[in-house]
Amino acid sequence: MTFHMPEGASLTGITLRVRNLERMLTFWRDVLGLHEVTREEALVHLAPMGREFTLSLWHCPDAPLRPHPSVGLYHIALLLPNRAALAATIRRLLESNALFEGASDHGVSEALYFRDPEGNGLELYRDRPRAQWPRPSRGPGVAMSTRPLNVEDLLRETREARPLPSNTRFGHLHLHVPDLEVAEAFFADLLGLNVTQRSYPRARFFAVGDYHHHVGTNIWARGRRAPGGATGLVSYTWQVPEGTLERLQTHLQDQGVEVQEGKAYLELVDPTGSTVRLMARNRS
Repeated sequence: MTFHMPEGASLTGITLRVRNLERMLTFWRDVLGLHEVTREEALVHLAPMGREFTLSLWHCPDAPLRPHPSVGLYHIALLLPNRAALAATIRRLLESNALFEGASDHGVSEALYFRDPEGNGLELYRDRPRAQWPRPSRGPGVAMSTRPLNVEDLLRETREARPLPSNTRFGHLHLHVPDLEVAEAFFADLLGLNVTQRSYPRARFFAVGDYHHHVGTNIWARGRRAPGGATGLVSYTWQVPEGTLERLQTHLQDQGVEVQEGKAYLELVDPTGSTVRLMARNRS
């Protein structure tokens, strides 16, 4: 059986293990503008007003800080609706003295990079219209590259500094992995994502449908491992269309993959050791 992740599947949640909860809340809630939705013991759940995704902070005060780079999270990428919204949020972060790492024009998008107080990477980006995305000379996919982004030109879009807009989405997840072939076997062969680019140096990209990527993987950490129970990525969640879980479960069983199953979800472990939860999308 061959499985393809259907259109409509999307990333909707991520959990980070954190050591200093208050510092992390200052960044993600007070500066970036996510709203606290619920607390349950050691977990704090945050989301934009539109509830397009949830960021969960799991407070583990004795967790060792994850070294960078190491296998695990490279960055969480939040997709803003337009260039003006991106500029306004970037202004807010810069005025708050957030740790700014750089800015890139990837052809498909304009992206700026930060780190939170515990070193987790954050990309804020806006997509260009799909008709403008660079394409390879042969075959499907995209031809992303990295060129300098003119940040001053971006900031001319607005003089206002604002938090994330309510319709911000969890655009993609980028991971440091031990091996690109193992990553492709997991994300393409098991989860049914399309390989969208293999030409980027020591990286590989995957997506649902014809998006540029929902998952990026790289071997830039050279296999370096964090200590057990370190801060950083614990799990991430996909919501999938009705009927997908049943077909995926059959596919994974055929491949001999160990899966945890619940009433409306499946869980398995990705090549970084993080838990991937796939949940059935609620009927509207």
